[in-house]
Amino acid sequence: MRTRTADQPVVVGVDGSEASLRAVDWAADEAALRGVPLHVVYASLWECYEHAVFPAGREPASERLLTGVLAVAAAKRARARVPGLPVTTEVVPEGPVPVLRRAAHKAAALVLGSRGRGGAAELLLGSVCLAVAGRTDGPVIVVRGDHDNRPGHRKGRPVVVGVPDGPADSDAVRFAFREAARRAAPVEAVRAWHRPAHEMSDHPGFTGESAQVHRRASEALETGLRVAAGEQPDVEVRRRIVEGQARTVLLDASADAALLVVGARQPHGRFGLHIGRVTHAVLHHAACPVAVVPERA
Repeated sequence: MRTRTADQPVVVGVDGSEASLRAVDWAADEAALRGVPLHVVYASLWECYEHAVFPAGREPASERLLTGVLAVAAAKRARARVPGLPVTTEVVPEGPVPVLRRAAHKAAALVLGSRGRGGAAELLLGSVCLAVAGRTDGPVIVVRGDHDNRPGHRKGRPVVVGVPDGPADSDAVRFAFREAARRAAPVEAVRAWHRPAHEMSDHPGFTGESAQVHRRASEALETGLRVAAGEQPDVEVRRRIVEGQARTVLLDASADAALLVVGARQPHGRFGLHIGRVTHAVLHHAACPVAVVPERA
């Protein structure tokens, strides 16, 4: 992940939908927590994507109306939510994916809205949010879930992070600790593990290979937390080692979370980041906002 500077704004992509307005609320709160400006971006060809997935039986609104109203309305909403917050707007006459990818390169974090669950709505999530989250060099936060969006509603709830395999300086874990520190919230560090198939899954304890697998999961969790916990010693850490599939464990943990953080890696020999099955699942089904953080190669 590229190093972010202290003065980079939080950027939010808008399209006039209720989902993007909820993203504006989140982004305004995030900018205030970081002490940075908010930058509102509207890709003026976004309605081409929207019209293809949600045909309305009529011509799209005029370009002048869309560009003249959407970005201004979003900025007004952000200023009302966080009085005194510096807010700027930008309208770009391109499709959303390249615009948002460029915006993420200059942002402390890029915030997007999710249109909801199931059916055609998820097609738009796939065409925009997944494409952006999988191809940026900075954090992308997708605001989803059915939680109340009032300021402070999730105060004190944990920032959940899936602790990956690999080195002790995971960018996703460090991001989670910084977000928790800003919110004065605990980090809930989650590591999933699988009992060997030949051992009984309903056995109350650990025997044989399952004990070794559980121990390795515990060691990987401690390794993954080492650097971030050292950088943020005042953040409370709740360790969870749970038997099951990672995507199921993280989705369960999202039910009472303020934010769920997952990493995206660059596969060996390939360009761009990789949205794996776990990230794909949580972006579609998590009960709270999801931050996708690129991991260094």
